[in-house]
Amino acid sequence: MAVKDYIRQRFFPHMWCPGCGHGTILNALLRAVETLGLKKQDIVMVSGIGCSARISGYVDFHSMHTLHGRALAFATGVKMSKPELNVIVPMGDGDALAIGGNHFIHAARRNIEMTAIVMNNRIYGMTGGQFSPLSAHGSMGTTAPYGNIDHDFDVVELATAAGATFVARTTTYHVHELSDFIAQAISHKGFSVLEVLSQCPTHYGRRNRVGGAVDILKTYKNNTVRIGSDKKQENPDLIERGVFVKKELSEYCREYDRLIAREHREAE
Repeated sequence: MAVKDYIRQRFFPHMWCPGCGHGTILNALLRAVETLGLKKQDIVMVSGIGCSARISGYVDFHSMHTLHGRALAFATGVKMSKPELNVIVPMGDGDALAIGGNHFIHAARRNIEMTAIVMNNRIYGMTGGQFSPLSAHGSMGTTAPYGNIDHDFDVVELATAAGATFVARTTTYHVHELSDFIAQAISHKGFSVLEVLSQCPTHYGRRNRVGGAVDILKTYKNNTVRIGSDKKQENPDLIERGVFVKKELSEYCREYDRLIAREHREAE
């Protein structure tokens, strides 16, 4: 199948703002799916609410557009009932780590085989530019007009501590890396978390005076390094990219199936 076969062309043009990084993530996702040779009927995309959640409307997979913060809960139900399906869950700041934070850590703890893509634009874009759990300390938002005094979550550290067995980070500037990491995450036999730094020029860019989409992409180019780079030692403020965790651990659905099979044998 070609990339165009995986999209619902009748819903284009998309609703994202000019310069938004989420379209790049959609493109990379489709290329990853094409590379893996997955069939449309074998994929389920589950999303919640927000700019990032709209991605489920543009893919010609089985898809569910669900409640705010509950995408992983719905995805868990899908995976438990149809474990043979590839479940992909795109989330923004809120769906992943604000209202959805509890679901996030427990999905990681259980090691349910699905792919959580955290589209981190460091702000609530759809509802007007409020600060989020991923907004940096000191950043501006409509609900932080004098600067955010909260400290933001590190998605990689949180996912690792919660037990995710595949954890990676990249940006919308590094498009080939992004597509490769998505393919790796989907192929992994466990709970996969991919954080993607994605630009929001409309709200984050304007309110924080960091420029438009091109300017933010340049910061992703200049202020991130691959894991293990000597530049990180020279400048600790640089953000690392790469695959931080990739390990094998018993997967929840398979463990559940084994439990049921064992109980049936003992009951006979």
